[in-house]
Amino acid sequence: MPRTAPRICPLCEATCGLTLTIEGTAVTGARGDRDDVFSRGFICPKGAAFGALDADPDRLRGPLVRRDGRLREAGWEEAYDAIAAAVPALVAEHGAQSVGVVLGNPNVHTMAGALYPPLLVNALGTRNLFTASTLDQMPKHVSSGLLFGDPFAIPVPDLDRTDFLLILGANPVESNGSLCTAPDFPGRLKALRARGGTLVVVDPRRTRTARLADRHLAPRPGSDALLLAALAHTLLTEKLADPGPLAEHLDGLRELADALGSFTPEAAAPACDLPASEIRALARDLAAAPTAAVYGRIGSCTVEHGTLASWLVDVLNILTGNLDRPGGALFPLAAAGPRPRPAGPGRGFALGRWRSRVSAHPEVKSELPSAALAEEIETPGEGRIRALISIAANPVLSAPDGRRLDAALAGLDFMISVDPYLNETSRHAHVVLPPPPPSQSAHHDFAFNGFAVHNQVRYTRPAVPLEADRLDECEIHARLVLAVSGMHGAAEPSAVDDLAIRAALAKETSDRHSPLHGADPERLAGLLTGENGPERRLDLMLRLGPYGDRFGAPGGAAPDGGADPGGTGTAYGAGLSLERLLAHPHGIDLGPLGPRLPGVLRTRSGRIELLPDPIAAELPRLRAALAERPAALVLVGRRHLRSNNSWLHNVPALTGGSNRCTLQVHPVDAARHGLTDGGRARISADGGSLDVPVEVTDTVRAGVVSLPHGWGHDRSGTRLSVAAADPGANVNQLLDGTRLDPLSGTAVLNAFPVHLAPLP
Repeated sequence: MPRTAPRICPLCEATCGLTLTIEGTAVTGARGDRDDVFSRGFICPKGAAFGALDADPDRLRGPLVRRDGRLREAGWEEAYDAIAAAVPALVAEHGAQSVGVVLGNPNVHTMAGALYPPLLVNALGTRNLFTASTLDQMPKHVSSGLLFGDPFAIPVPDLDRTDFLLILGANPVESNGSLCTAPDFPGRLKALRARGGTLVVVDPRRTRTARLADRHLAPRPGSDALLLAALAHTLLTEKLADPGPLAEHLDGLRELADALGSFTPEAAAPACDLPASEIRALARDLAAAPTAAVYGRIGSCTVEHGTLASWLVDVLNILTGNLDRPGGALFPLAAAGPRPRPAGPGRGFALGRWRSRVSAHPEVKSELPSAALAEEIETPGEGRIRALISIAANPVLSAPDGRRLDAALAGLDFMISVDPYLNETSRHAHVVLPPPPPSQSAHHDFAFNGFAVHNQVRYTRPAVPLEADRLDECEIHARLVLAVSGMHGAAEPSAVDDLAIRAALAKETSDRHSPLHGADPERLAGLLTGENGPERRLDLMLRLGPYGDRFGAPGGAAPDGGADPGGTGTAYGAGLSLERLLAHPHGIDLGPLGPRLPGVLRTRSGRIELLPDPIAAELPRLRAALAERPAALVLVGRRHLRSNNSWLHNVPALTGGSNRCTLQVHPVDAARHGLTDGGRARISADGGSLDVPVEVTDTVRAGVVSLPHGWGHDRSGTRLSVAAADPGANVNQLLDGTRLDPLSGTAVLNAFPVHLAPLP
C-alpha cells in the first residue's frame, strides 16, 4: 500500500512543504503540503518533479576512485583510505594553503552542507575558500556588513503587509525568490495588488514578474546603482526623507546627502536610459506610500557596481523609514540561528583581512573570488593550490572562463568531489563521494530561515530508509573531516558532531550574557536528544536559539512566550527543542517578522553606519559612470521556473518548453545584425565566443540580449545523459574572470558588452 510522508523541498529557496507518495522505497508522487505552516500547499514544477530527481538513474550509487587514470567504482573504505593517504601528506609537504575548498549552491539546500563545511575548512586551516556567493549574493553580505556590522543581517521585504514593493533585478515569479524565502511568491505579489498595493519592477526584460506589475521600468542593464542613487538624491533634496524612529540609530545622514549630491535624476537619466521625470515620480511615490520595501537581487548584484546597488537598496529603505518596520524591510529571526544579544557596539565588519596569492584579491567574509580559482591552481609558487575539495559545486559551468578552470582542474595533484553526479567539474576528481537521494536525507533549512518572510521552523526526517550500501550525507561529510585531519580510522564520525557540540556549549556557558553562563557543558550535552549527531546539533541550536527552551535555565524562553532574551521588546519564547519540533511534522508558526533594531547592530559604533568608508571610497567610480558611453549591446542572464543553475538539467520532467538555452534578441537588434528567429548567431565577449540559437522577442529591450545561466553540458567524461542530449551553451564562457565588483569580489555576470554575428 502506498504511504505518504512530509518533506521540505530542497530544490530552491522557497522551501515549500511537500507531501510525498511512497510505494516501497520509491517516491511515486509529490504534491504541496496543505498543512505546512509556511507554504500552505503551494508547489512549483521543481517540487512536483521531486520523485523523478530522487530516482534519476544517472545519480551515483557509490564512491568512485581514480585508478590508472580512470574513475572506477569503489567501496567507502577505499575512498576514505585514498583521501587519508593523500590530503594530510600534501598539507605536511606544502602547507595548509595547498588545499582549496569550493562550495556550490546546493550546500545551502542540505543539512550536511550547512553543518560540516565550516568544520572541514577549520580542520584544514586553509584560507583558500571559494563559494557560489561570489557568483551571486556577496554584494548584499558586504553592504549589510558595512551598514549593520553583520554580513548575515539581511533585511527582507515584508511581502504580506507592504503597500508598495519596488523590485530591481529579480524575477521571483520564475526564480521563486532569492535572499527572500517566500513560498508562493507569485501569489503574494498578486495579493499585494489585490489589497490595493503597488508593485513596481525594474528589469531590462519584460519578465513574468514584470507582467504582474503596476509599473515596469526597463533601464539600461548595469545602471541599478545610478538609478537608486538618483532616487535617494531626490528624497534628500526634496525633503522627502523621513527615517522616523530609525534616526536615533543612524550615523552619517548629512554626509550621505553630500556624497550623493552629483546623482541628480537629470544626471542619471542618460546612463539609465530613463526619463528624469520618471525617476523623480518613482522617488515621490516611494516616499508617499504608507509602507514600502525596496528589494534588489541577482540582476543588481552581479554587475560592476553590485555592492553599491545593494547598499542603496537599504539606504532607500532607511530614508523612507521603512527599515525594521512592519510592511517595510525586516530582519528575520531563524529558530536555529543565534539568540538576540543586548544592543551595543560590536566587532564591526572588515574587508581584506588577507589577500589571494596571485592577484591579491581581498578576502570577503573569509572567501576569495570564485573567478580567481583557476589562477590559484595553475600559477606555480609557494601556496599554489595542489588539492581541491569540491562540495556540491560545478564551477566549470558556474564561474567565468570554464575552459581555463577545466584545464586547471586536470592538473591538480588530488581532487575530491562530494556530488551525486559525475558532472563537468566532478569528472576531474580522484575520489567522488555521492550523497544519497533527498528522500533518504533529513532536512532543516538553516540558511533560508534567515531570509524567510515569516518566522517559522520545520524539520523532516528521511522519508525513505537509507539503503544498505549508502552513507547518510552527514556521515559522508563527518568522515571527510576525519580523513583530511589524519583521524581516519581513529575516531567515529559521531566524534565530529560531539566536538562541535562541546565547542558551542563551551562558548555559550562562558558568555556572561547567556542564561546558561557558568553551567556545566557536559551536563547540558547529556540532555540533548536526537537519533544521531546532526539531530543532536539541531536540538542544541534550537534550544540555544531565540525561541529555545535554554535547557530550562532561569531567564530563558518559556513555552508560553515570556522572556525577551534579546532586549528588543519582542516576546520570542516558544520553548523550542527538537522533541517539540518533531511533534509538529508540518512545522511551527513563530509569527510575523517584527522590529529588531538596535539589537541586530554589530557595528563598532553600535549604530547604522549609513556611509561607511569603503562605500564612500567607491562612490567616485560610480560618479564617473554618469559620463561613460554605454556599450551598444550588453548581455543579461535569465532564470527558468523549471531549473536551478546547472543542477536540474538531467531531469526529463524539467526539460523542454520554455526551459531552453536560447539567445533572446529584440527585433530591432535582430534586424541590425541580420538574425532570424530560430536561426543561429555567434556571440563574443572577453572570454571567447559561443554559437547559440536565436529567439527574437520584444520581451527584452533593444540593446540587450539574454542567455540563461547553468548550461554547457557538452564535455566528455560526464554521466548526465539527459543534460548531454540538450547541452546548451555556457554563458559564463563569454567572460575571462577579470570583470569583478571590487568591494565584494563578485563576478560581473550581467550587463557586460558583447558582439553578435549571424551564422549560416
